[in-house]
Amino acid sequence: MRHDDDPHAVNFLIDEDGPDPVAGSVRVDAPSIVWNGGMALIALVAGPLFVTPGTIMLFVLTTGAALLLGHSVGYHRMMIHGSFAGPRWFRRALVWFGAIVGMAGPYGIIRAHDTRDWAQRQANCHPFLRHGATMLRDAWWQIYCRLDLDDPPRFDFGELDNDPFYRWLEATWRWQQLPVALLFFAIGGWGWVVWGVAARVAVATHGHWLVGHLAHNRGSQHWTVDAHGVQAFDVPWAAIPTMGEAWHNNHHAYPGSARIGLHPGQSDWGYAFIRLCERFGLMWNVRTPETMGLRPGLSEMPRHGPGFAAHSRHGNISQLARRGR
Repeated sequence: MRHDDDPHAVNFLIDEDGPDPVAGSVRVDAPSIVWNGGMALIALVAGPLFVTPGTIMLFVLTTGAALLLGHSVGYHRMMIHGSFAGPRWFRRALVWFGAIVGMAGPYGIIRAHDTRDWAQRQANCHPFLRHGATMLRDAWWQIYCRLDLDDPPRFDFGELDNDPFYRWLEATWRWQQLPVALLFFAIGGWGWVVWGVAARVAVATHGHWLVGHLAHNRGSQHWTVDAHGVQAFDVPWAAIPTMGEAWHNNHHAYPGSARIGLHPGQSDWGYAFIRLCERFGLMWNVRTPETMGLRPGLSEMPRHGPGFAAHSRHGNISQLARRGR
């Protein structure tokens, strides 16, 4: 259920007493092993056999398109956070690209994201939800396992539950790779399938974990969110491959913002695409920190404190809002 009155809210999770973000068990997830591990195995074994300039170009273009249109803009900024509006046909197209990334269907990605978002706002949460294990264990957990909370939160998907397109996509998100694979095979043979499907999905799923792990463990910070047990960090080297998502400290500060790269020099291709679509009338009601106003409970890091040096020259958020950037 969308919280239009609070752009910082966890939108689809029912806010009620009872759910516990700490007690739970991590269990091996067979579908994840088959899907994520299978794609990685195909890429590692068959990828070198079919590597050509053409297949590498296909991999770069298809991965970039899926991450930009699907994961960053369609799934994350639009569907999960509601940071802009648009016509239904265009929203559906972006969500389809989100499924093509190969991580989850629309309901699945909302559950995973909002459970983690809700848990990290508590005083404490399970190490799975805060990326609190060692790097190798966290990789195993996040890519090939699942967390079963003893008392999980409930969800209300609102109007998404009444849309047959979302229900169909949730049921078939893995199968959405099949028509893409058939098209690629018809054009470029097995090399295009290996690099345009298997390698793309493998890099997306494993890369998503890597950036998520780093963004909750180390890096520069501009803000902290008071009372939240888990804080976020920026991962500058991943800004371009993630289409701006790697400025995760900014995202924790203003989760409802369509713009994540908030400071000069912070690349945000996702927001650049949103601005382009806004110019052509395909998006509107675009949220940014300037339109949302200052967030209660947001504290700026000391100018010479740990982790602040990377951003100290950019000023504080009140100055950012006043500039109307």
